[in-house]
Amino acid sequence: MANYSTSDFRKGLKVQLDGDPYIMFECNFVKPGKGQALYKCKLRNLLRGTVLDRTYKSGDSLEAAEIEEIQAQFLYRQQNQFVFMENETYEQYELSAEQVDDAWKYLREGMSCDIVLYNNHPISMTPPNHVVLRVEYCEPGAKGNTATNVSKPCKVDTGAEFPCPAFVNIGDLVRIDTRTGAYIERVKE
Repeated sequence: MANYSTSDFRKGLKVQLDGDPYIMFECNFVKPGKGQALYKCKLRNLLRGTVLDRTYKSGDSLEAAEIEEIQAQFLYRQQNQFVFMENETYEQYELSAEQVDDAWKYLREGMSCDIVLYNNHPISMTPPNHVVLRVEYCEPGAKGNTATNVSKPCKVDTGAEFPCPAFVNIGDLVRIDTRTGAYIERVKE
């Protein structure tokens, strides 16, 4: 198994601590006036989401995690399970509602997503940065509300609600940013 020395430490590094996979999301190099250089790191557990603060001396090393990212297509939702299929091997993976979290709001059948595997078991998924969704229900916009930045809740085909401008109507396609949940633009068919 590969090891990372302190000279390899950087943001985004995936390591294994106490048998669990972690991602390093912050790493600061500190050189005190006297003594050895230090690396102050913040690590997030990829299974539980907990955060660790650790300090390492130069020369220390960490074990690399068996993390793999694949492209997969969202097939369907079955109660609290989301089923994905890898694009190359056609292998199917199931993720629980807790693992998918709020990303369910953006999932349409056939959509391509990134899945993170740990020891060939899926642990999380990431939808594309922008998705196009169809508005299934919204209140009609009041005439004259076009000059100001007026928004209204619009229910889309995934079952989620997003704030959209007043000019959006039922049946429109809207582009949503999955990182913020914000409306970007109306899309022509």
